[in-house]
Amino acid sequence: MEHKETTHTIGYTVYIFIWLGLVVLTGLTVVVAGVDLRQIAVAVAILIASIKSVLVMNYFMHLKYEPPLFKLMVSVLIVTFFIFIGLTFSDILFRY
Repeated sequence: MEHKETTHTIGYTVYIFIWLGLVVLTGLTVVVAGVDLRQIAVAVAILIASIKSVLVMNYFMHLKYEPPLFKLMVSVLIVTFFIFIGLTFSDILFRY
């Protein structure tokens, strides 16, 4: 079995646009924190953080160019993480 290695180069403009997107999403997080969203505040914060983490993982950690098996392993890790977070939130909700 032959291992073929390719390198992917990304221009600086892509990194600048991703960085600007992260800055905008951070600003959106600050704005949303100042708005009274009641029950969906945590969900909105997690949604924005998830979008930011996907951008970081795909471009700065170069996950976009990894083999499918590696992407699957990362996906299983993220699903497992959300299961643990969900179980923690359910424990806190039903504690009192």
